[in-house]
Amino acid sequence: MVNAERKRKEIMSSVYPINKGVNRAVVFRGLKAQYIWWLAIGLGGLLLLFALMYIAGVPVAICMAIILLLGIFLFRFVYQVSNRYGEHGMMKHFAQKATPARINCNQLFKA
Repeated sequence: MVNAERKRKEIMSSVYPINKGVNRAVVFRGLKAQYIWWLAIGLGGLLLLFALMYIAGVPVAICMAIILLLGIFLFRFVYQVSNRYGEHGMMKHFAQKATPARINCNQLFKA
C-alpha cells in the first residue's frame, strides 16, 4: 500500500510541475518587475511616434533614424534604472525624497 501511494505521488509530480518561483520578482532578459512595463509602454510610444511622423509626411529614412536613436536611448535608460534600483528600489528612492528632512513645530504645548 505504501509503495502504491509513493508511486502515485511520483506520477503526479511528473505530470504537474511544481512552481518554485512563487513570490519572486518577474525577470525578463535582465529587466526586473515594473521596468518590463516601462519598456513595453516606451516601445508602444515609439511605434505611435513613428506612425504619426509617417502620416505627417516625414521621409521614412528620417523616421527610422529618429526612432532608432530614441529606441537605443529607451533601452539603455530602462536597463540602467533596472540595474541601479532593482525591484522596489526606485519606489523607495522617490519615497525617501518625498519625506521632509525635518518637521518644525512652533506651537506651544499645554500640559
